[in-house]
Amino acid sequence: MIPRLKWVSRVVSRCHPAVGEGCGRRAGVRLSTGSSLSSEEEVKRFIVENTEVVRGPHNTPNISLRLFTPSCRFWLARPELWPFSDPYWAIHWPGGQALTRCLLSRYLLEAPAVARDSRVLDLGSGCGAAAIAAKLGGASYVLANDIDPVAAIAIQLNCELNGLEPVPVETRDLIGSEAESWDLILLGDMFYEEQLASSLHSWLRECVRARGTQVLIGDPGRAQLQNHGIRKQLRRLAAYELPPSLREENYGLTASTVWLYQPET
Repeated sequence: MIPRLKWVSRVVSRCHPAVGEGCGRRAGVRLSTGSSLSSEEEVKRFIVENTEVVRGPHNTPNISLRLFTPSCRFWLARPELWPFSDPYWAIHWPGGQALTRCLLSRYLLEAPAVARDSRVLDLGSGCGAAAIAAKLGGASYVLANDIDPVAAIAIQLNCELNGLEPVPVETRDLIGSEAESWDLILLGDMFYEEQLASSLHSWLRECVRARGTQVLIGDPGRAQLQNHGIRKQLRRLAAYELPPSLREENYGLTASTVWLYQPET
């Protein structure tokens, strides 16, 4: 595995896709005790200074993102020096949130009619790549949802990198909330825990039943999705090969898939 932030390495190990145990529910980001970062502008400046602009990361040639790379000082820094909780939004995990979100974004960019003139929700948005792809694909309205407030700021910065007005970001947990009139819901690698998979299945089914919402899921083959009952209600739309450099990191998985969710209603 390529060296990276120590605490992220621990999370990756817990999220090994061949193991039935998954990560815990994503925690909201909190400033560390004594952190001097108090305003949104300070957080923006910190993100800009401690990430690198990556153009065309992993199967998304048309999108630029601020990410952690080996050039960044926190790539191997001691975790206690990082002023927030785990920065899921800043890494393209092999088979993880950011990577599959970008694979999902690639599908949207190749088939923009999927999002055109639609109201789109990007659930668990992370770095915001899928939200950006939907906006580039002609969506009439895009809402990014991530319970991490630092991710919300990073999403704003990534929108600006791509010449877009920042999309609105909701940091409230929307899973289980009343179904709204979304034409399209996007989920990139959200099925990393069995309980969460069941909650998503129930809520997404209600969104489809009540509103006729279309749901697209990007997943690298996590056991929590493959072994869950929801798997029988997915239709494969596209699959993308992982670059050779990522296959070893991704525990031998070779591709990530975009699924259409078609529940029995």
